[in-house]
Formats: sequence, structure tokens, C-alpha cells
Amino acid sequence: MAYRSPSVPSSEITPKSVYLRRREFLAGAVAAGLIGVSGAPVGAEALKASRGPYATDEKLTSLEDVTTYNNFYEFGTGKTDPASNSGNFKPKPWRVKVDGLVSKPTEFDIDELIAQMPLEERIYRMRCVEAWSMVIPWTGFQLSELLNKVEPLSSAKYVAFETVVRPDEMPGQQGLFQPLDWPYVEGLRLDEAMHPLTILAVGLYGETLPNQNGAPIRLVVPWKYGFKGIKSIVRISLVDKQPPTSWNMQNAREYGFYANVNPEVDHPRWSQATERRIGEDGFFGSGRRKTLPFNGYGEQVASLYSGMDLKVYY
Repeated sequence: MAYRSPSVPSSEITPKSVYLRRREFLAGAVAAGLIGVSGAPVGAEALKASRGPYATDEKLTSLEDVTTYNNFYEFGTGKTDPASNSGNFKPKPWRVKVDGLVSKPTEFDIDELIAQMPLEERIYRMRCVEAWSMVIPWTGFQLSELLNKVEPLSSAKYVAFETVVRPDEMPGQQGLFQPLDWPYVEGLRLDEAMHPLTILAVGLYGETLPNQNGAPIRLVVPWKYGFKGIKSIVRISLVDKQPPTSWNMQNAREYGFYANVNPEVDHPRWSQATERRIGEDGFFGSGRRKTLPFNGYGEQVASLYSGMDLKVYY
């Protein structure tokens, strides 16, 4: 990952030309009402953001691929299910409660929160535990900025996250047999949550998040596998014990709490040594590349795990 100087003025806006890939949306999605005739997701709004200090020189994954190849089990277990099943989801109005071991528990309106936070564009690699990857231009703010507002107590050691439960709007939460227990929950150690790479994303490609990508607010932790990036967050709680997490509860052998990208620790059912980049050699990407330790962010985050055996603390 290339480090870019944070000296760029906060008033500098990401050029609109960066987002020309919106024109690459599937024509069929227009007919389905998932996107407007301009190529933007229905209801999307432009976000005013400065260029953040973190970026990569790798080719961006197209907006089409980012928004149509996705995991979001609340809308279904297939990769294309989130885009096709999320049209009735209503991301506004929205409130996020931040509570637990804090001095100032607060419930934030999403529009007010976005207005008061220093939004940045962060171009991050995203690595799925399923061994595929993308490069995504997120718009968001550091999670630490939000946590500092509520003043964590010294007893806080972890941060727990919870997503919304709306079966009427989320078809994946309907029916007798469910792939996961709802709500979806996730967690980080407090020092991971406070790290400057950890962000709450409210947009991608310069506009507000589409429903299928976690609207209106989601977690992005680029050195961890993608399932840590909980979507459509409604509650963030600071706690003193390691919180339960959805995939770890579902299958602890295959999905650890830490879930740091590690090419030396295979998933029980496949190797993590290589990955396929979505969009390369066709939509599914037949070519493979080597997986980078910590997804390429080791220089920034490896010190968080000094003394830990990362083959054990997966």
C-alpha cells in the first residue's frame, strides 16, 4: 500500500472523473429499478469528501462488480442476491446508538453524523475469506472519531457492533430456516477499533452506499477478512469482554474472532495463500495473485499483535 501525505487540504474534493465507472453498470439493473438512468444507485447522493492519506495504486474494481458481487446474507446467500433483493430496504431515516462503557452514550441521526464528521476517500483492498478480493474507493470517517465523541471509559476493552433486523425489508431474514442468527453481530478489540485505518464507510465511488453494500453505514477494517465488515449498523457498544460475533458463533473452527488476513493460515476448506481479483480475466477473475499478510497493511497494524501466535488467534 502506498502512503499518501495527509497534507492535502480538507477542502479538496475528489475529482468526479474518478467515478466514471458508474457508467459501467449493468443495463438490466436500470430496468429492474436498482439504479437510475444516470448509472447511480436509486436514492444515491453525492458525498463531499477530502482525499484521505491511505490509498493504493492498484486498479479499482468497477462499480458494477462492487455493487453486484457481494455478501450480505440479510438479503440472501447468493452473490447477486443483495442487489436484486434490497430494493425495498429503507436506509433513511436511520439512527446509530453508541453506548456501553462510555461517559456520553449518544444516539446519532445518520444525516447529522455525516454532516459533522470529516469525510475522506480511502481506497482500500478488500479481501474476502472466500479467497476473492476487490479494490474499493470508500467514503467514510475514522471509527475513532466517533468513539472519541462518547468518551470510552478505561474499563472498555472491546467494541461490539449490531446490525438491523427488518424481515419485511430484508428477505434473507425471512423463513423458518435461517443461515445465521439475527441480528448480525461483530466485534473488534478497542485498539483495533481506534486504529486510523479502521473506518465507518457511508459511501463508495463518491456517493452514498447502495443498499446491497451496507447502507447507510458499515464497518471497514482493511487488514481483516470481509465478514468483519458489518453492514447497516444500528448499535455500537463498548464492552469489557470479547463480544460474540455471528460467523464465529456459527462455526468457530472456520471463522475466528480476529480474522486477520494471513496467507499462512488456510481456511479448513481452502487455501488462503492466493486470491482471485474480481474483474480480472472476466467477471469472476480466473487469474490468481498472492495473498499479502494483513492484506498488505502489515506495516501499519502488525504491532497490534506483537507476541500473539496468529496461527492460533485466527
